[in-house]
Amino acid sequence: MHSAAKHTDKEFIVIGKIGAPHGLKGEVRVISLTDFPDRFKSLQKVYIDDISVDITSVRDNKQFILLCFKQYTTRDEVMPLSGRLVKIDRAEAVPLAAGEYYTFDIIGLDVFDEHGLLLGKVMEVLKTGSNDVYVVGNKGNAKQVLIPALKKVVQEINIAEGRMSVILPKEME
Repeated sequence: MHSAAKHTDKEFIVIGKIGAPHGLKGEVRVISLTDFPDRFKSLQKVYIDDISVDITSVRDNKQFILLCFKQYTTRDEVMPLSGRLVKIDRAEAVPLAAGEYYTFDIIGLDVFDEHGLLLGKVMEVLKTGSNDVYVVGNKGNAKQVLIPALKKVVQEINIAEGRMSVILPKEME
């Protein structure tokens, strides 16, 4: 049994997914799920299943990040971790510039048009290359609205109030 503290009162951010073990000494492959993969190099601990785990080493390996944990020192010990998510405390999120938002903060916002009509919730954020697109709809309703994440369309994002205000282009009305 590994001694680890469980933390259920924290808000977590997923930054990676554990893959297969690497070698015999407890190292695991981690697929980065963050826009800031360099963050792994400065981390001292992460959370797996809401359990705090200390990092003893980090190194790059092709498309993976290789991590070793203090609490898991053999291949057999890390094998059950495969497929689990690597998380950090929300308070450790990389600060963003004004007007920038994390995708996980956008998903779930109520979206209102310029007339105050509720269009639905942001259900997904599509990464298109030129700009993100917000998929807005309601559970159980097949109708969705695709809203480009452009300043001329998205008038306000208020994370604290859980809302977004948009002006739909004429062709979308």
